[in-house]
Amino acid sequence: MTNHAQDTADLALAMRAAQTAGAGLMRHWTRRGDLTISTKRAGDFVSQADLEAETCLRNLLLGACPGDGWLGEETAQVVAPRRRWIVDPLDGTTNFLRGIPHWAVSVALEVDGARRIGVIHDPVKGETFSARLGGGAFLNDQPLQLATPSTLSAALFGTGIPFGGMDHIDDHAADIARLMPHCAGVRRMGAAALDLAYVAAGRLDGFWERRLQQWDIAAGLVILREAGATIAALEPADRPELSGTVLTAAPALFEEFARVLRGQSGSRA
Repeated sequence: MTNHAQDTADLALAMRAAQTAGAGLMRHWTRRGDLTISTKRAGDFVSQADLEAETCLRNLLLGACPGDGWLGEETAQVVAPRRRWIVDPLDGTTNFLRGIPHWAVSVALEVDGARRIGVIHDPVKGETFSARLGGGAFLNDQPLQLATPSTLSAALFGTGIPFGGMDHIDDHAADIARLMPHCAGVRRMGAAALDLAYVAAGRLDGFWERRLQQWDIAAGLVILREAGATIAALEPADRPELSGTVLTAAPALFEEFARVLRGQSGSRA
């Protein structure tokens, strides 16, 4: 099978798996009061909805591709030589448990170290963001288009704010203090996968966050790259795929956005 044909088949599988898991999550969404909830650490929750969604994804993806590897938020890692699925079964668990309709299923496929497939499915809104390497990025069946703000002062950004006892709270507070005087606003919506998809869709002009897990960002990075966004880390020598720290925006805005967040002089806003 050619790379194109394989990617097309893998994307179809990822979309089917994400949408099936999303349908299961919607059944829990309508009866959230019945869920059993555990705390992994301060402010970080898991419920049987997360666990069942990951089991559904694992069964569908590894059932179809039994030789593949696996990295998921809730289940044991599987190591394989070439291919690895990277999955967040429910990104935005706290939103889900509180009845805030902003959460998603995130599925990515890495082949020989390159992220080739990304799917972020929002069941509440009926939106599926998807991309395959070299094939463009889409929302349902429509191509995604980045926003084109003329200046940093007109731009709207997304981020995630550390919670509980995370030791980089002060660093992130300093990021916000540097950026806020130069932009139109910052949103903290509680689901990093959707934040990345929203940049690709032009709903946000950019996004940054420190120390995310790979399952939070793997699918979003594929979608962003295929939409044409620029992606880096706060430290220029780092890679988001390794550090988990992400800085992304449309190319025309990226350098100025990065200068401000990195504490460099020269913003023209």
